[in-house]
Amino acid sequence: MGEGDDSARSPLVDNDKFLKDLAVLFESPKGSIWLTHKRLTHDGQDTTMKADDGSEDTREYPCLLRAVDGVGTKLSTRVEPGHLDRFYTAYGALLKSSMSALRKRDKKREKQRAEELARRKKRLAEPVVVEGAKRGAGRRKRQRLVKAAIKQQETKKRLEEREQGRTKRIEELVHAQ
Repeated sequence: MGEGDDSARSPLVDNDKFLKDLAVLFESPKGSIWLTHKRLTHDGQDTTMKADDGSEDTREYPCLLRAVDGVGTKLSTRVEPGHLDRFYTAYGALLKSSMSALRKRDKKREKQRAEELARRKKRLAEPVVVEGAKRGAGRRKRQRLVKAAIKQQETKKRLEEREQGRTKRIEELVHAQ
């Protein structure tokens, strides 16, 4: 068996099963995982990108994906050219979610951010009470409170617009699919 004949050692599975098994492989704490992608040809020889007459090769080839963990798990799948976009969308999402799990979480920083967010929400929820004299001794305090009330209203409006934008983008994505 040569290097190009790995399919005998790792049987081809359908794309969905490959993605499910790969997700399980990412979740297992075994160590390194090697992923390989290559163009699949059936000619039995190296295929050049140029055709015999010098023009570019316009044929579409299937893609072969393999995942090996070095312990004994070997996965392979063949993706047809017409299904590449759909497959790579799911594959990319799987890779992205599994890579984020590799980062060491900074729990202290996460806690600080959550507390700061809670303080901001609490400040926005409590209305700023404008009190004090319009003239005289409490004038500056009243001006600061008026500015704070205006700023709070503007912030609430921006947050509401941002949330509406998010909702609109989500709806557009749902309708596009």
